[in-house]
Amino acid sequence: MVNRQKAIEWSTSKITRPERWKSLATKGATVWLTGLSGSGKSSIAKHMEADLVDEGVSAYVLDGDNLRHGLNRDLGFSREDRGENARRAAEVAKLFADSGSVALVALISPYAEDRAFARKIHEDDGLPFVEVYVCASLEVCEGRDPKGLYARARTGEITEFTSVSDPYEEPLHPDLVLRTAQGTIDDAAHEALGLLRSRLA
Repeated sequence: MVNRQKAIEWSTSKITRPERWKSLATKGATVWLTGLSGSGKSSIAKHMEADLVDEGVSAYVLDGDNLRHGLNRDLGFSREDRGENARRAAEVAKLFADSGSVALVALISPYAEDRAFARKIHEDDGLPFVEVYVCASLEVCEGRDPKGLYARARTGEITEFTSVSDPYEEPLHPDLVLRTAQGTIDDAAHEALGLLRSRLA
């Protein structure tokens, strides 16, 4: 039987990354926003996307829920499936970044090991990676509960729910911490954009 890993090779483009980025007049990167459900990850990512596109920068939000409608629709919420969910998101984000786009990943990604993997594959390939911890307490997130998920998790209707029945490992050394119990989403997005721009300068 043929070992498939030994039978495949990376297909190299005729265009180098510097050539592509110079032609597009942009640089690629991934911003990885992690935090509890309801912390504001997707809202911040959408604000960042709008501002970047308005400036002529190619940017796209890879939202956790959206990914589970297609690419990750076969995954559940076990520890193993959450790891695979994050792995796939990281690999797709890396391709976006290589193409010259800014990938804005809004994903709970509760495990430090999975976030470290995402950072490593970017850094190993020379691509900028910014980890943003969207920090809001469980009480704040549960008080917001925009999708009604916490209420359903408390009754047992939803199992394997991060911070209720499953753990969330807080980032120890994120590139940026955004505390969304204070300030506005727009303020948070601008702070994250400031850091991103400094990394791409």
